[in-house]
Amino acid sequence: MRTTEESEGFDGEASNTSMISGASSPYQPTTEPVHSRNVLGGIRCDMEYLKSYFGILKAVEVVLSLIGFICIETIMMCSPCGGVYFFEFVSCSAFVVTGVLLFIFSLNLHTKVPHVNWSLTDLVNTAASTFFFFLSSLVLACINHNTGAEIAALIFGFLVTCVYGVNTYLAVRRWRRGNGSQGVAQTSEYIRARTASRGEMEARPELG
Repeated sequence: MRTTEESEGFDGEASNTSMISGASSPYQPTTEPVHSRNVLGGIRCDMEYLKSYFGILKAVEVVLSLIGFICIETIMMCSPCGGVYFFEFVSCSAFVVTGVLLFIFSLNLHTKVPHVNWSLTDLVNTAASTFFFFLSSLVLACINHNTGAEIAALIFGFLVTCVYGVNTYLAVRRWRRGNGSQGVAQTSEYIRARTASRGEMEARPELG
């Protein structure tokens, strides 16, 4: 009987000791709730962007590029066809790229990828589209057969070139304004850091 009681006493002391050591141990098992990231939760239609200059210009660019592409696709016979193929490629590429950017900006998807410089991306797209639409329209004006489809594609090509040009001008202004504010923020942060370090140096007691 005594052996049983002693063993039970030892077991109780061992359990108490383990509980105390477990409570005082700095290495405690932690369980943190895992939050599922809902990436698509913040998607909404940004009506303010669609009503802004950039949203309206992008919508017009998409429509005019599509109309120009449809006009050039109705041409059945051409010789030479270099100008037609060049305009077809430019109008289709501009329609796809600008349409994707319009979709991204109108649904605020660019906020999900903040490490991409979207202002610079938009600027590069509008500048390249302006240049290539002007060049392809100029080539088509020099090499055409005066058909109705070619003339219609030529008109829409120069129209969308003007729209892309205006968009490029506004994109350059926005990009410069963003870089200027970023430079001012970096300069103020540098001055604040220098001031803080100088204050720490002055606060240190001199060793004598």
